[in-house]
Amino acid sequence: MGHRIFLAGASGAIGRWLVPQLAAAGHEVTATTRQAAKAEDLRALGADPVVVDVFDANGLRAAVLAAKPEIVIHQLTDLPAGLDPSKMAEATARNARIRDEGTRNLVEAAKVVGARRLIAQSIAWAYAPGPEPHAETDALDGGAEGGRAVSVGGVIALERHVLGASPITGIVLRYGHLYGPGTGVEVAADPAVHVDAAAYAALLAVERGAQGAFNVAEPNGHITTDKAVRELGWHAGFRLAG
Repeated sequence: MGHRIFLAGASGAIGRWLVPQLAAAGHEVTATTRQAAKAEDLRALGADPVVVDVFDANGLRAAVLAAKPEIVIHQLTDLPAGLDPSKMAEATARNARIRDEGTRNLVEAAKVVGARRLIAQSIAWAYAPGPEPHAETDALDGGAEGGRAVSVGGVIALERHVLGASPITGIVLRYGHLYGPGTGVEVAADPAVHVDAAAYAALLAVERGAQGAFNVAEPNGHITTDKAVRELGWHAGFRLAG
């Protein structure tokens, strides 16, 4: 049975591949973008687009209330195309703000509308130094310094907002480094995950998985993905047809 889903960040690297998967599964998708020019592209993928900025708490709340979602999916990021190294320092701060302030606004809107499930994008390379492979129970790197401190601080804030959103069930997908169509990356460093398979994990989490974090990446020596395979039914080899 399909669900009403509010997908924030639908025109991003994962979102654009997630929309058609959700639509094909019979879900009714309200998909957000900050750029009006991308709205028709989202409609063509099978979603009802809405232009809204996650930092506009009132506008976001109004959009969520209009959509009346049972499930909210957070795929918001603010990163340069191809992760351009010359732009990453500035982007890291913007992305951390989305993960903290933006996530807080989205969680509050989800609570107001009575959503029962919240699925959010996180990263799989934020663990504190220690024995590998890291499982989801391992600590994140709260003692990081420099640019990593900004990035990991945003991740910690995001996960705190999502996993503390009771009575909503919060699920955090800790993705490996993305590669594949639309990412600007053909081969990613470990832990890595193809963008199709990353979107597939979010689709599965709509129906499956108890509250908590899930590592989502191809087999590697840095993190274990046994939990996602076992509880979500996820597999790293998933690719969209065509």
